[in-house]
Amino acid sequence: MQSNWSQEQLDAFSKADDMYISPFYSDGKTPGTPTWIWSVVTDNNLYVRAYNGQNSRWYKSAVEQKAGKIKLAGGEYNVIFQPIDSGPPLTEKIDEAYEAKYGGSSYLPPMLGQGPVSATVKILPRDE
Repeated sequence: MQSNWSQEQLDAFSKADDMYISPFYSDGKTPGTPTWIWSVVTDNNLYVRAYNGQNSRWYKSAVEQKAGKIKLAGGEYNVIFQPIDSGPPLTEKIDEAYEAKYGGSSYLPPMLGQGPVSATVKILPRDE
């Protein structure tokens, strides 16, 4: 059975801007080089988008391996990556979360574009 993040974790994640994502290499157990990335929380789930869309190296690894590690809000977690093919309601909620958290950044407009939106990933804790 797959669990989800606690409300306390989600609250911390929603404020933190220190996420590093490390999908596993092809051996399925060695974490890749940590990549700093923006993360948002909406609908009690943790999401990330690849700035370079589906061509991003970490995104390709996350989709292929479906698991890895993240560092966020002072913790390190074993995780599952679930690429999402979201429709307008979820995409709009994720966009709004990005706008609320990163609204002052010049990097925000590209994150709301088709490439990054097509490379949206839900991150769930992985039971060991």
